[in-house]
Amino acid sequence: MEETTAENKESRPEETPAAVAEQPPDHLVQLVAERDALKKERDELKEIILRRQAEFDNFRKRTEKERSEYVQYAGAEIVRDVLHVVDDFERALKNTGASPEYVKGVEMIYGRLCEALKKSGLEPIEAEGKMFDPYLHQAVERVESKDAADGTILAEFQRGYNFKGKLLRPSMVKVAVHS
Repeated sequence: MEETTAENKESRPEETPAAVAEQPPDHLVQLVAERDALKKERDELKEIILRRQAEFDNFRKRTEKERSEYVQYAGAEIVRDVLHVVDDFERALKNTGASPEYVKGVEMIYGRLCEALKKSGLEPIEAEGKMFDPYLHQAVERVESKDAADGTILAEFQRGYNFKGKLLRPSMVKVAVHS
């Protein structure tokens, strides 16, 4: 029997305690690999969660901004429709053939209407005598003039308005040009 043990010792490499300690058991290697895979998966899930949170935050901010703008400018369409009434009042005030009582009544109604629109955010655009600005004015007529500087607004056909800082309707104007 001693020969068998000697043969077994010769055929197997010698296992020293240091060699056994260097090579962890198979189940430990498997656990370490599983742990590393779970860490990687956890990190990927964290990244996905952070991205989703950022996307949701951006969505929330965007919808809040849109809602705020909608509330702020919701009256713009109504005011735009009322501008036709304001134009009619201005034309009525230019009519000189009416009685003084009639003119005074129209002026009072016109003044109250303009005041109410001003409180809601409507602002008239000053045009006559100013320089032409294509963002605020619409040139309906161009007239050669040596008395006024090139691009000066000579007359206003229809008043323009801003509503809460945004252009609601451009002024329709006559502009001086030099040839």
